[in-house]
Amino acid sequence: MHSTTNTAQARAWNGYEGAHWAAHHDRWNAVNAGFDRPLLAAASIRPDEHVLDIGCGAGATTRLAARAAGRGHAHGVDLSGPMLEQARTAAAREGIANISFTHGDAQTHPLPEAAYDVAISRFGIMFFSDPAAAFANIASALKPGGRAALLCAAEPEGNEWLTALTALRDVLPVGGFGTPGGPGMFSLADPDAATGLLRTAGLRDVRAEHVRATGTWGRTARDAADFLLGSGPGRHLLSAVGPARRARARERLADTFRAYEAEGAVRLRGTGWLLTATRAA
Repeated sequence: MHSTTNTAQARAWNGYEGAHWAAHHDRWNAVNAGFDRPLLAAASIRPDEHVLDIGCGAGATTRLAARAAGRGHAHGVDLSGPMLEQARTAAAREGIANISFTHGDAQTHPLPEAAYDVAISRFGIMFFSDPAAAFANIASALKPGGRAALLCAAEPEGNEWLTALTALRDVLPVGGFGTPGGPGMFSLADPDAATGLLRTAGLRDVRAEHVRATGTWGRTARDAADFLLGSGPGRHLLSAVGPARRARARERLADTFRAYEAEGAVRLRGTGWLLTATRAA
């Protein structure tokens, strides 16, 4: 990987956070897959196009893009080595030939100039330490007239997993999830700030559409609670308290998730901003 100034995120996504997402990539895809339809509809990938997937993670959206661009190519870029290992393995297992991946930070990695027809991202754009530099780099990689369809997290309170977690404030030191600014999960939750960054990068026809989707977090309430508390944010919160509070937090979260348990799954609503733009011809 080329050098990055985004050192804290590089440590996280090549450490526990990245390892957890890689080990549970199928589960995280089940959480976020509901956003694939609006993302791909906005991207409108044609069969001969070249697609850049920013923050591609374990490559689920890159594989979808590669299938849509059957005579073209899809290329994923991500900061996380562990997730890219899963991405390459999954693409090989599924026999997808028109796909490739790069271990790099999209805000500093030397993306080829005017090489891509479309840039996409499913929640991979919120973690830049310098988002202005990142979006300028992404914009430069688009061909004249090229399109961008990028998903970022919207208002924290619109995400049922987060409202369930913040309800544990009397047990865990929950805080900071809902503060705009970066890098972080909700760094682009203000649509005016997000669209402003795209315009500053030289893109035009910039729009932000509010989208909602339901994701599967587990088979049972207990399973979903354990999964969430085993993620990076959950693990961090649990590490700050003793065993008694950890056990209490698990019980309380499982109790909350029982209200969402139906037909062998716990499904929770999430929200996002679907940002679309084009590079000037």
